Amino acid sequence: MRIEISNEKVNSDFVKKIEEISGENIFSCYQCGKCSAGCPLVGEMDLLPNQVMRLVQLGQEQELLNCRTIWLCASCLTCFSRCPKGVDLAKVMEALRVQLTRGGIDKLELREIPSDILAETPQMGIICSFRKFTG
Repeated sequence: MRIEISNEKVNSDFVKKIEEISGENIFSCYQCGKCSAGCPLVGEMDLLPNQVMRLVQLGQEQELLNCRTIWLCASCLTCFSRCPKGVDLAKVMEALRVQLTRGGIDKLELREIPSDILAETPQMGIICSFRKFTG
């Protein structure tokens, strides 16, 4: 995976939106890896939890669109209990699911989703879309 780092991506609306939805300061994470070391589902993930945090910090929205890890997070809070900086990674994962499911749209209406897409969408994606409406 080749990542292009730029000031524009780090300060992008995507990064700001993830912070807004999650309520977390994503730049508090300094990549110690304790979240990944304690995650019970890390063996099934394509990216480690700390790698997801780094991609968010770098504004790499496209890489996160194709990531399975955010859908596998069980929100068990093991990462949060081990984080020395108190970053609630489960909230960040949920914010990513919300933002990516909405496609940047701030409000989702179930009846506006075509039935064929609705049938293929992960249930967690649908549920998290209705949890938080930001403006």
